Amino acid sequence: MKKEFIEAQKKMLLEKRAEIMDTLKGRNEQLTDLVKASEPGDEADEASDRIDGNLAMRLGDEDMRRLHMIDDALDRIAKGTYGICADCGDEISEYRLESMPYVSLCINCQEEADKRNR
Repeated sequence: MKKEFIEAQKKMLLEKRAEIMDTLKGRNEQLTDLVKASEPGDEADEASDRIDGNLAMRLGDEDMRRLHMIDDALDRIAKGTYGICADCGDEISEYRLESMPYVSLCINCQEEADKRNR
């Protein structure tokens, strides 16, 4: 894999990482505000607050999952294994890495993993 491609991917991963960190910080502030503002109110207000809090937590969980995948990809770049399938050892296509820069499996191994997890 070309060094220029890997460097461009690293830059993109770092940018995505910074975006997620900013989003998580904003969600944390929203949750803090929600907790501070949670004065006893009517049942509809309390239910709405719970729904808002649960949604923010689920979105935060998804962001944390993506952040972990990005960190793993950055580790693979540092180790020189970025773009190599973790299962079969074949090269992951640049096209796949451009669309999902944090993947660790080639398309064939990903399809097999998806079949096993159904």
